[in-house]
Amino acid sequence: MHEIAVTGSVAFDHIMNFPGRFKDHILPDKLHILNVSFLVQGLQRLRGGCAANVAYALALHGVRPRLVAAVGSDFADYGRWLEERGVDLAGTHVHEDLLTASCFITTDLDNNQITGFYPGAMARAADALVGGLPGAHPALAIVSPNDPAAMKAYPEECRRLGVPFIYDPGQQVIALDGAALSAGLVGARALVVNDYELAIVQEKAGLDMEGLLERCEAVVVTLGEHGSRIHPRGGDVVEVPVAPVADVVDPTGAGDAYRGGLIKGLVSGAGWETSGRLGALTASYCVESKGTSSYGFDRAAFAARYEAAFGRALPRGL
Repeated sequence: MHEIAVTGSVAFDHIMNFPGRFKDHILPDKLHILNVSFLVQGLQRLRGGCAANVAYALALHGVRPRLVAAVGSDFADYGRWLEERGVDLAGTHVHEDLLTASCFITTDLDNNQITGFYPGAMARAADALVGGLPGAHPALAIVSPNDPAAMKAYPEECRRLGVPFIYDPGQQVIALDGAALSAGLVGARALVVNDYELAIVQEKAGLDMEGLLERCEAVVVTLGEHGSRIHPRGGDVVEVPVAPVADVVDPTGAGDAYRGGLIKGLVSGAGWETSGRLGALTASYCVESKGTSSYGFDRAAFAARYEAAFGRALPRGL
C-alpha cells in the first residue's frame, strides 16, 4: 500500500448558507467602508481542513494517508473518526493549550463563498515534520494550505529527504510572498491550484507558465464546473472534463477531493489524463454531499461511475 504524507490544515468547518446573492448587497462605491451582515440559513459544524480532507479522500482510494499536522485539545473525537477510516495519525501533534483551527464558510445562491479562518493550533504546524514519521519515507507528500512558516519548511524538507511532493498553496497564496511561492515550487511533482490562484502565483513570483515548468514537473489548474487543465513539462496540455454530478449540494472540499484522486493516480503509475479524471470523479462525489468528508464510495461503485462518466473502463490497479 502506498503511504502519503499529507501536510496542511486540520480544522472544524462551520457551514452556513445565505439564501441570496452577495453581489446584491455589496455596493461597489462603498467598499472602503464595507459593513455587511447576512442572515444565514442553518449552521453545521463539520470535520474539515485541507489536509484532513485530502487524507480522507486518499483513504477511500485504498491509499494509506499519514497526517502531518498540528491540532488542539478538541481533536480527540475527530482523530478517532479519521483513524477508523484508515488515516494514520502518528505524525499529528496535539497541543492541549490551543483549540483546533476553525473555518467559517458562508455560501450564496451562486456558490460564491465568504470565509473566515481561525488558525489555533495550526500556528505550530512547523513543529510537525515529514521526517518525523516512523518507518520508511512516504512515496509522496502533499504540501497543502497551512501555517505559512510550515508551508515554507515542508518543500525544503521534502527535497532534503528525497520525498516527491505536490505543492498546493491554495488560499495561502495571499499570505505567501513571491519568493516563498517560487521556492516552494522547486522540484515539485506538480503545482496544483485553481485558475485564480494560478494568476496570483504567476503575478507574485513573476513567472509565466514556462517559468513555472522550469521549477516543477507539471502545473494542474482546476476550473470548477469546466473541469481541469494539466500542463506537463515537455508535453501537450491535457484537458480533463468534469465528471457529471447528480445534484450540486455543496462545493466545499471538492478541490481537496480532486487532489486525493489525482494523487491516487500518480502513485499508482497512471498518466496525467487518468490521474486528472480520478480527481474529477472523486470531486463529483464530494459536491453531491454536505461538508467535505461526508461522501463515500467503494472500488466497484467508483469503477462503474468512472466508465459511465468518461466512456472508458477504469484502468486495472486503480
